[in-house]
Amino acid sequence: MTLENASPFFAWDVSSYLALFLIVAFVVVSLDHLFFNKTPNIELPTPDKTGFSKLVYFILFLRFNKSEKYVHRPKIVQWSAEFFPVLLLVFVLRGFVVEPFRIPSNSMMPTLLTGDFILVSKFDYGINIPVLNKKLIEFKKPERGDVIVFRYPNYEKNDKYLGADFIKRVVGIPSDTLVYHADRMMINGEKINYENYEDYHGVESGSEMTGFKYKRELLDNNPHDILLDPNRDSRGVKVVVPKGHYFVMGDNRSRSSDSRFWGFVPEKYIIGKAFGIWMHYDDSLKLDRVGGFD
Repeated sequence: MTLENASPFFAWDVSSYLALFLIVAFVVVSLDHLFFNKTPNIELPTPDKTGFSKLVYFILFLRFNKSEKYVHRPKIVQWSAEFFPVLLLVFVLRGFVVEPFRIPSNSMMPTLLTGDFILVSKFDYGINIPVLNKKLIEFKKPERGDVIVFRYPNYEKNDKYLGADFIKRVVGIPSDTLVYHADRMMINGEKINYENYEDYHGVESGSEMTGFKYKRELLDNNPHDILLDPNRDSRGVKVVVPKGHYFVMGDNRSRSSDSRFWGFVPEKYIIGKAFGIWMHYDDSLKLDRVGGFD
């Protein structure tokens, strides 16, 4: 499955609701200024302030100067003006810099555990328009081994996954011929090497993975740890990755719904690159997880 079969990227999420509030707040306060607020504002002396700088100030703070107050205006105008700057800052940070996500499943064990709260860089691959995820500037392409967050393409049009965000590891980039068989990977005719660890010991909701094979997959410049079920091989596949798409897999190979099952990730659906854990809470708060994962 590829882009032409995918559900639309847009979905109502935190960023979408923030954008809606900002638009509504801007319109409410602008209409109030134009048509309803007849009380002249008492301004602080600002002889150097041009009309353009005042306009920029209004776009950022919904007021033309620091002294401007809305205490005598309707509540909707007051709330719009007061919350706008803070939520605009949150929207800009989430949309262009970094966005938090929570790991909801065991599919990325042992790298990420259920209950890890991670940070996702929104600018590693380029600058995108928030909400629509339209690329303005490209810096680089995702590489094999990168852990990415992406909007699930939902090829099957399942309402349960409408607007869902997934996290997986890139193992195949455009034009790669990838073979995964008997829990061994081959890319473009070259076998990927593995190092063996002692069997895995799981904790919290991942305790059922205790006894799984614990290996290090030496994939390009991004080696990483994976888990394999000792009782059965996970699903195999042989594919050629189409242009503009990526093949992704979970590190917990037998417990991951990934490209082996539902298809490729369109590049346009990639939200960002995951890079760090800032909190962990599953059965308990674990501070030793904070700062882990690169």
